Amino acid sequence: MAAFRPIARVPGLSVVEKANPRNPGEAAVGMDDAVLLAEIRAGNPVVSDAFCRRVWPQVDRTVRRLLGPDDSEGEDLSQVAVIELVKTIGSYRGDCALDTWVSAVTAHVVYKQLRGRSANRHVSLDLIPDDSLPSSRTNSEGTLATREVLDRILGHLEKIGEKLAWSFLLHDVLGHGLRDVARILRVSEAAAQSRLVRGRRVLHQRIAEDPELAELFNNLERLQKP
Repeated sequence: MAAFRPIARVPGLSVVEKANPRNPGEAAVGMDDAVLLAEIRAGNPVVSDAFCRRVWPQVDRTVRRLLGPDDSEGEDLSQVAVIELVKTIGSYRGDCALDTWVSAVTAHVVYKQLRGRSANRHVSLDLIPDDSLPSSRTNSEGTLATREVLDRILGHLEKIGEKLAWSFLLHDVLGHGLRDVARILRVSEAAAQSRLVRGRRVLHQRIAEDPELAELFNNLERLQKP
């Protein structure tokens, strides 16, 4: 994903110029978060560059985590997320770290774009933590077996309903905390927890009742044995 790119003609954002000691925006780059946020809320155009540069790394990390490193929509969604952050800055009340809020808003932007995707298109081996994959991943036969198991599970995930599936994906697969899941889905924490519990239960039941998946797991275990 490309580095920070200027966003022009957007209210509250100014064009980002090359570093120039005469540019007053340069002095704002190292500004304290509290001061920076206050200036942004006050509509100070001088610090818009500094704010965008401040949040960009967290936006970039969040988009990469949700989409994978090579998704064609990644850079565009990062730009949309930065615009959304500026537009909604008034909603940030300081009840969590700035990076946490940035991640939640960014994830919601990505979530809105991804709702039409199937689970198989959304989740790949690249998004699964390395320590949760079998040690045979580097072996082509083991990788294929892992892919078959994952595809079968994702097929079940697609059938449990969008609300339950996204709660499970965001929390159990992508590692977002319950509070962040609630922020991303724009629901209460109680609703997010309810969806997560129901999603786990329904998904686990479907997995337990799938004889073909059981056979795939047996094959994968065989390949993992020394």
